[in-house]
Amino acid sequence: MKSKKYNLPGKVTDWIEIAEEDLIIAKHSLTLSSGVPFRIITFHSQQCAEKYLKGFLVFHKIEFPYTHNIVTLIDLCSEIDESFEELREAELLTSYATANRYPGEFRKLRRQDALNSIKLAEMVRIKVRRTLINTGSKLGKS
Repeated sequence: MKSKKYNLPGKVTDWIEIAEEDLIIAKHSLTLSSGVPFRIITFHSQQCAEKYLKGFLVFHKIEFPYTHNIVTLIDLCSEIDESFEELREAELLTSYATANRYPGEFRKLRRQDALNSIKLAEMVRIKVRRTLINTGSKLGKS
């Protein structure tokens, strides 16, 4: 079955704004004094990375399949800029996109999983922002 492609609404800054919100909620959730939702933190970390990579593709006017797969998105970004290969470690985030969201797929996540997912999301964030800024894009807050 072919992946469904779609034309993207919005601008690069729209994708980045939403990615930033995902990262904010992930980091804020980690500060809760009890009941820290590690599952939610890892999900929003994945969403942050996904939206940053999609924002990079939007900037370059590249269509992509409807996917949450970080591997697929890194592959597409690497076709534009080979240095995106350095983000391969972030492939781990793909497992947080859908796993653990529904009963039966749940696995116990720990603080270290959440911390690592935030680290990986920040790695993608930094890479995309630096690359876009180097091409003259104005992204607003850093």
